[in-house]
Amino acid sequence: MKTSRETVATSYNGYIMLIVLAALLAFAAIALPGMAPPSGAEKAAKLMFVGTLVVTVLALCIVAAGFFMIQPNQAAVITLFGEYRGSERTEGLRWVWPWMMRNKISARAHNIHSERVKINDLRGNPIEIACNVVWRVQDTAQASFDVDDYKEFVNIQIEAGLRTVGSRHPYDDFEDEEVTLRGSADVVNQELLEELNDRLKVGGVVVDEAGLTHLAYASEIASAMLKRQQADAIIAARKKIVLGAVGMVEDALVKLSQDNIVDMDDERRATMVSNLMVVLCGEKDVTPVVNAGSLY
Repeated sequence: MKTSRETVATSYNGYIMLIVLAALLAFAAIALPGMAPPSGAEKAAKLMFVGTLVVTVLALCIVAAGFFMIQPNQAAVITLFGEYRGSERTEGLRWVWPWMMRNKISARAHNIHSERVKINDLRGNPIEIACNVVWRVQDTAQASFDVDDYKEFVNIQIEAGLRTVGSRHPYDDFEDEEVTLRGSADVVNQELLEELNDRLKVGGVVVDEAGLTHLAYASEIASAMLKRQQADAIIAARKKIVLGAVGMVEDALVKLSQDNIVDMDDERRATMVSNLMVVLCGEKDVTPVVNAGSLY
């Protein structure tokens, strides 16, 4: 496919042409009535007056039809009988020949919040995902001639790019993956930005910012995944409790031994460790039992 490239159009200062238009109007209003031949004048004089009048009116129509306005961050794509003749980005009042077509395109930033789409992540789990994209037209020639409707093209490619990036990574880190959709937002957003820029460059569009705005498991597995997350949280908490309890028991035994508070053999030590671990790791309050006799 032939790729278009934006070039600078040839146009003229509209304010100068406005002075020309005013001069033509003054000539038509002041000079032409004085040039009108009397009723009995020769035919040649009448034809000259009619010719001057026709040329003046035609010049007025040509000058008046060539004006167009360029707003800030706007461009006009100029074509002549279907041939691209450049893009005009100079702000203010401009003028071209009236038979040259002008198609205005906004070069301002556009903000799109995509619809929520359901995709499968890297492990095949169905998830719902959406993103926000800030984009603008960079090359007006490509936006006008290389794609049919550049706005619709942007909308479709945003959804396609979102599906592509979302399927590259798992939703959550259950197996020590380096990048996940939920835990690596910066990496995923950068990948989405690069993916969209690569897809949209054919349409002369550049993406300035892209990021996920919604991420969740699909409704059919949300309950099961919530239980899995809760189980992982419980296991992590219990692991931390056990490790802390082991450290406390070790410190207690070392302190008792160093201060010669009590001399325990291996059996007494094992019993004390067992009791302390039950007290420290138990989920319910422990009821103390006073032993008035010997352990044996």
